[in-house]
Amino acid sequence: MITLLWIALVAIALGAAAFIGWRYASRRQSLPCPTWLGWLVEMDNPLTATNRAATIVDQLELRRGMRVLDVGCGPGRVTLPVARKLGPDGEVIAVDVQTGMLARAKERAAAANLKNIRFVQRAVGVDSLDIHDADRALLVTVLGEIPDRESALRAIFAALKPGGFLSITEIVFDPHYQRRSVVTQLALAAGFQVRAFFGNRLAYTLHLSKPGVNR
Repeated sequence: MITLLWIALVAIALGAAAFIGWRYASRRQSLPCPTWLGWLVEMDNPLTATNRAATIVDQLELRRGMRVLDVGCGPGRVTLPVARKLGPDGEVIAVDVQTGMLARAKERAAAANLKNIRFVQRAVGVDSLDIHDADRALLVTVLGEIPDRESALRAIFAALKPGGFLSITEIVFDPHYQRRSVVTQLALAAGFQVRAFFGNRLAYTLHLSKPGVNR
């Protein structure tokens, strides 16, 4: 019994050390979640409702036929439920910089028979998005992985229709966690307006709108 307890304590200590090390290193260079951890990204965090895919999707006020930009889509945890909501006349543009993540998302979409997802391999903030008519955009625990956050937010702003909005989700358990004050400052500088806030300072979703009327 004592041996098992020690093993558990050592495992917890090693996990905490790895988390702290990753967070520290992430502040100095881009370290996106590796593809081999895609299975972990696919799961909802059991410690917070804010980051659950269903919660994020419900807050988007989606209508069938809309176009949604999912930046840093990973293995498609949020991409797929959004695609189901939009129906065959809608479209999700799923963007990720990692080939492996996109491959996994494509596999899951094919298994779910979802044909309204367009997959794009691109580094947002470095490459142009070439999109100018999105109704919604998503950054789910990914903003801190982008080296040039300012350029990325400007690119997403340009991709949205007037009146459309960007949904940013952050949780403190993520090594790339971004504080609400930091995200708000960056978003305002890119031209966004604060639309809504859900959660608390440790786990939250922030909606940021592009001024104008979505016609």
